[in-house]
Amino acid sequence: MKLRVLPPPWRLLAIGIVYFAVMFLGHLPDHLILFPTRTPVNAGGAVRKTIPFENGQLEVWIAQSRVARSKGNPDIYVLRFYGNADRAERWPVAEAGMWNDRAVEIWGMNYPGFGGSTGQARLSKIGPAALAVFDELKHHAGDTPIVPFGTSIGVTAALHVAASRPAGIAGLILQNPPPLREMILRRFGWWNLWLLAGPVALQLPKDLDSIANAKTIHAPAIFLLAEKDEVVAPRYHRLVVDAYAGEKRVISLRGAYHNDPIESAALANLNNAVDWLLAKASSPDAQ
Repeated sequence: MKLRVLPPPWRLLAIGIVYFAVMFLGHLPDHLILFPTRTPVNAGGAVRKTIPFENGQLEVWIAQSRVARSKGNPDIYVLRFYGNADRAERWPVAEAGMWNDRAVEIWGMNYPGFGGSTGQARLSKIGPAALAVFDELKHHAGDTPIVPFGTSIGVTAALHVAASRPAGIAGLILQNPPPLREMILRRFGWWNLWLLAGPVALQLPKDLDSIANAKTIHAPAIFLLAEKDEVVAPRYHRLVVDAYAGEKRVISLRGAYHNDPIESAALANLNNAVDWLLAKASSPDAQ
């Protein structure tokens, strides 16, 4: 039996249709960037809270520092957004112990599709989900300062919250910030002639544009930058730092890689910078 070979124009059209379907209809950026898991994770004593979101719920894990527990209430809330392959259960209890003698309460959010947060893992859901958790925390916190703290892709969520709710935050802590669109085009575009990188970059949600959001935010910010970041190269960190409109302090995590913890001198520097951040937020000239 002789196979029929499509004429070149039809073959090209077929290839084009498949390319379009894969690039634009298959949620490709979500599959390439997000790595959700739902396997049980030990929360180490953190308290689970759920918040309604769309037709399901968002999962938040809450822990207090020793001083907050002894006082009965925190002096500052930290709204934590973690990396794209991480889970909120792992960190709030450990991070509550980072704050020396501060009365801190940490709220760590699982993005949709991660852990007990319902729905599918979609980049387009991160921004709206972050706002939903922030609004719930703001209702709970009243006049107590709130500091969004984002790590890696969590920075995009923190910046979106700050750009959308400028009056509601005391400042920001941003660790290893990724400008997603610029990274995809500059770092990954050359080897595929931008046939893959271009469509992926075009489909990134505008509310996760770190550089565009950074240009609109005037709250004080602390940047924590891993010196040897192998995931988000330091030159990409600087694009976000340089775009940031508000006052900022930059803490170099010397010798650190992307996922290394904040400790020793860097942790002491962070605590000192938080004093500065809160003082700036409470000053009469604060935006």
